[in-house]
Amino acid sequence: MSLLFEPLALRDISAPNRVWMAPMCQYSAPAEGPDTGAPGEWHFQHLASRAAGGTGLVLTEATAVVPEGRISPWDLGIWNDTQAAAFRRITAFLRELGAVPGIQLAHAGRKASSARPWDTPGGSLPADHPLAWQSVAPSDVAFGAMTAPTELSVDQIGETVRRFAEAAERALAAGFQVAEIHGAHGYLVHEFLSPYSNHRTDAYGGPIENRMRFALEVTEAVRAVWPDELPLFFRVSATDWIDEGGWTADDTVLLAKELQARGVDLLDVSTGGNVPDARIPVEPHYQVPFATRVRSEAGLATAAVGLITDPHQAEQILASGEADAVLLGRELLRNPYWARHAAAALGHALPKLDQYARA
Repeated sequence: MSLLFEPLALRDISAPNRVWMAPMCQYSAPAEGPDTGAPGEWHFQHLASRAAGGTGLVLTEATAVVPEGRISPWDLGIWNDTQAAAFRRITAFLRELGAVPGIQLAHAGRKASSARPWDTPGGSLPADHPLAWQSVAPSDVAFGAMTAPTELSVDQIGETVRRFAEAAERALAAGFQVAEIHGAHGYLVHEFLSPYSNHRTDAYGGPIENRMRFALEVTEAVRAVWPDELPLFFRVSATDWIDEGGWTADDTVLLAKELQARGVDLLDVSTGGNVPDARIPVEPHYQVPFATRVRSEAGLATAAVGLITDPHQAEQILASGEADAVLLGRELLRNPYWARHAAAALGHALPKLDQYARA
């Protein structure tokens, strides 16, 4: 049997295969009114079509734990019960299709209050925009040309930790079986981790033990309310891709060990996103070695992501022990049925959809 299509069990949840959908923002939630941040028909079809396509675990886009934690006003949220209720139809159908539904809990930090990628101009919404708000971060350091954030107080940090836990409780009520903490791509948790964006001098800044404090407090708070039988993931940017003054692969291995001790079951290993002008050698396989290091040096299960497009490439990543699963992003936008095509290419048959049997 192809390793790509072997189940992967984490705690009491077994993903039917190791082709997983990475979180990808759709910027399509209502930005105003009683349904602000709630998933709608677009999100239903976006997530369900990948499950119908054979994807074993489907992760939502970054889902904000507080309103000011959205990347844009059109992002998903799970800071209230209306949003949680709207997710139930989606999670129930994903499970009916045989996929494991997962949610990525997020706070955008200094990258919040942004325009959508297709808006002109991009970047931060103007301060006088009716949907704009003041972003927050560990330090009042702007991301490139974006609006400078306000530095969080220690009390506000504690409140944010609490809101992550409350969001996890709503995610459970909404029917999700996996929760992932978004600690990557230059958003709030990553901003605390990296000395490039964290210039604090209190207990949350300075040495790595302090810079990891927020990430570990969020993890402990989420794990405390997330049932023991359900897996907890953490997404990390394994490097800032700068020579000095940033987060590194060595730091990631250390963090992985601390996360594992606090109940994290898998590290979703990406890179970058915190340094606007970082030189990233984007090419197939460029992020996989970071997942491999965590897997071998920290003993924590990993998922590899980034320019994984070919079934044989994905199979080789698993066969060589570089990662335990692969996460596909843009490739699944191009082809929601990638998993079914990959299974055929590797000589494996996925359960049929009777409605599509004629194909």
